[in-house]
Amino acid sequence: MSNLINRLAIGAYVYPGWHACPERDRNFPHGWCEWDLVLNAPSRFAEHNQPRIPLYGPYDDSLPSTSQKQVCLAREYGIDFFVHGFFWSRGKRVLGAALDNGFLGKGGGGDFPFSLMWANRMPRGVLPVRHDHGPEIDPGRLVYTDPDDFMELIQYLEERYFSRTNYFLIDNMPLFSIFDSAFFLRQLGVDLACKAIKRAKEYLVRKGYRGLHIMAINPPVTMIMEFKRAGFDSLSHYVWLPEWKGGYLQDYGELTGIRSGEWNYFAEGSNLAYYPSVSPGWDASPRGELHGNQKPFRYPWWPIVVNEHPELFSGFLRKAIHYTMRNNTTPLCFIASWNEWSEGHYLEPDARFGTAWLEAVRKEKHNAI
Repeated sequence: MSNLINRLAIGAYVYPGWHACPERDRNFPHGWCEWDLVLNAPSRFAEHNQPRIPLYGPYDDSLPSTSQKQVCLAREYGIDFFVHGFFWSRGKRVLGAALDNGFLGKGGGGDFPFSLMWANRMPRGVLPVRHDHGPEIDPGRLVYTDPDDFMELIQYLEERYFSRTNYFLIDNMPLFSIFDSAFFLRQLGVDLACKAIKRAKEYLVRKGYRGLHIMAINPPVTMIMEFKRAGFDSLSHYVWLPEWKGGYLQDYGELTGIRSGEWNYFAEGSNLAYYPSVSPGWDASPRGELHGNQKPFRYPWWPIVVNEHPELFSGFLRKAIHYTMRNNTTPLCFIASWNEWSEGHYLEPDARFGTAWLEAVRKEKHNAI
């Protein structure tokens, strides 16, 4: 198993939405995937960087050949492991072919290290999003759990993934993160969440691990002290870049300064390790219907980050590396993401900057070690 301790490791999140699947075939034309949104994204204002075009073209991430190319790029430019989004709701898997058939398929990702982030929300049933005045997260997408269901999930993951020789471990504990950690705690309550996590860790000890390293993603400030009580081991973020209720257009350089100044707060406020996550940008507008000049004040239309550039990203990543090497026994940092093209954050080469995002990673990692 891939057990990295006391040396810098950079993980990149992988979004598994680039293949057709039966769930989406029910709502979209047969064979549809999100490339339709990305490649046809309209410009919403002067000098809007849309559409964003992959340098090597669109791909099917359920094919091993796709994962093989992605892993070759990751190795070349200094990414140490992938964090695959894992959609699960009470035994139901969605968008699983990218991991199971692509990355883990014969001729796919090989022995490249990986971990899983439980995407405890179901993917959107309609894209592009239509503007309405209902809740931003459709209640039907919410994933509820309980101690028995959580235990079933952990057993499933251990049998199929944690036990693989290339699963990413911290101190002989599988790294497992929960995307909507706030909803996980709110719907269970801290006491029941503590029970669920404790049972999961005890189960993995019986299976020969030291335990489970469970990471809370996107922890809200109002709940910051509750994660340690519930049994979480660390905190991080997925995309922690825009001011979600701020202005429509937000400057990338200004945002990186704000976010890097907040990392200490999450560690000190939670009394847990905090692993910074940096992003090359944010623009989810391809996921929203075009409404002329109208700019709905909500996801995915608002906000949009502008003036992103690989040199600014390089400085952002440099700060993250310095922070984690200075503050964490296991110095990890994350990048959101490898390939979430429809939200405008990706490391993969594009027609605008080529491989410059990846070159920034290689440069900063080389300088740090």
